[in-house]
Amino acid sequence: MNDDGVRKAVRTRYGERAKDGSCGCSPSRSCCGGSESGSERIGYSKEELRSVPAGADLGLGCGNPTALASLRSGEVVLDLGSGAGIDCFLAAEKVGPSGRAIGVDMTPEMVDRARETARQESAANVEFRLGEIEHLPVADASVDVVISNCVVNLSPDKPQVFREAYRVLKPGGRMFLSDIVLMKELPRAVRESIEAYVGCVAGASLKADYLAAIYAAGFRDVEVVKETSAEAAFGSRCAEPTFVVDGQEVDPADLGLTPEAAVDLAACIASVTVKAAKAPSAHGGART
Repeated sequence: MNDDGVRKAVRTRYGERAKDGSCGCSPSRSCCGGSESGSERIGYSKEELRSVPAGADLGLGCGNPTALASLRSGEVVLDLGSGAGIDCFLAAEKVGPSGRAIGVDMTPEMVDRARETARQESAANVEFRLGEIEHLPVADASVDVVISNCVVNLSPDKPQVFREAYRVLKPGGRMFLSDIVLMKELPRAVRESIEAYVGCVAGASLKADYLAAIYAAGFRDVEVVKETSAEAAFGSRCAEPTFVVDGQEVDPADLGLTPEAAVDLAACIASVTVKAAKAPSAHGGART
C-alpha cells in the first residue's frame, strides 16, 4: 500500500475511535490502555488522570511525554498527533495561562472531539488544528517544546516528521517523543498488514533507524530516557498477540507464523521515550 493509502487507513481507523471512544495503539487489541490502570501503566499518575477532562483519554498512547518534558510557565507546546487531547490538556496545565498548548491531528473527528472538550472546559490556552504531522500548520521557530505520544510510528515518512518538528522549534527548543520502536525486523506478513500498521506495530522503525532519523533532521543530544518492553507497557497478554485481517481474527499460522514466531513478535517491540534538542543558534540546521 502506498503512503496515501496508509494515511487514509489510519485516518479512518482513528476517526472511528474518536466516535466510539475505543482504545487502540498497542501491539495487541487486548492490550489497550484506556482504563485508568492501563494509563497508569504507561506513565500517567493518578493525579494527572483526575485532572484531564472526561473523554480526553482514549488510551491511544504508549507513554507520557509531558512527564519528562519539564514544561515551564509561559512556554508554547506542540503535540504531534494530539488525538482526543490528553497530552495537550496536561501541557496546558503546566505552562499556565501565559503559555499555550497546540495539538495537530490529521483526523477531523479527533480534532472535533478535542475542540469540543476544550470548549466545555473553557480551556483558553489550548488549541487544536487539523493537519498532517509531515506538513505542520505551524510557523517556523514558534514553539518551545514538541511532544508526541505513539503517533510518529504511524507516519510513512518519519524523517519528514522530524524535519518539520525541527523547523517549528525555536532555537534551543526541545522534543520529547513516546513511541513504539522495533528491536529487530518484523516478519514479512506483519509488515505488510495494514491492520498491524494502524495498530502501531508494522509502521514502527528499528530503534537505531528511528534515532538516526532524528539526528539527520538536525537535532542534537538525542537520548532514550525510558524504554519498556511491550509486555511491561501494555500488559502480560501482549505476550500472545492477536492478529486481525479485514476485521477478522486469524490464526498466526495463516500469516505464515509458527506459534514460536507469534510469541517472539512481542520481543520485537518496545515503547520508548526519546528526548532531543535544537541547537540554541542558527548553526544547528538540518544535516544534508
